[in-house]
Amino acid sequence: MREAYPQNRLVWLVWAASAVVAIGFFFIPAFIIRPFAHQSPRGLLVAMALRDRAPWGTLAAALLCVLLALMLWQAANLWRRIALGLVILLVVFSTVMARLNYFEWMFHPVPNPQFQSESESKLDNGEMIMAVRFGADARAYPISEMAYHHVFNDVVEGVPVVVTY
Repeated sequence: MREAYPQNRLVWLVWAASAVVAIGFFFIPAFIIRPFAHQSPRGLLVAMALRDRAPWGTLAAALLCVLLALMLWQAANLWRRIALGLVILLVVFSTVMARLNYFEWMFHPVPNPQFQSESESKLDNGEMIMAVRFGADARAYPISEMAYHHVFNDVVEGVPVVVTY
């Protein structure tokens, strides 16, 4: 019976490592690539490399994690089974999310743009804007808002425009 314990410990260790890999493939890029957060060139390089490999990396790590969890399930007590189940849920979530373009959820189009006159505007004096003017019609788009949406469709003096940042 003593020989099964080190082998069981090794299975738990490999299970935990595969779970960390699967979860990390999703959460590391999601944490690093955020609007208005500092992104160092090296950090961004790591995040993009993980993001590129995430679909296959999460799948391989998740399959190993689920297989090992099935092996561990029989001998596990109630608390370990709960831990196995919760971690497997997080691994499956990470595996699914690695296949979606969740950055599009952050950078979505403005559904109902609202414009204010200059006197009603609450922009700080130092706020950067993008401006478009055709004839007597002029519009200003705050960079802080454009950073989330990147593309803004508008009509200025009857001319359709696309403002992008």
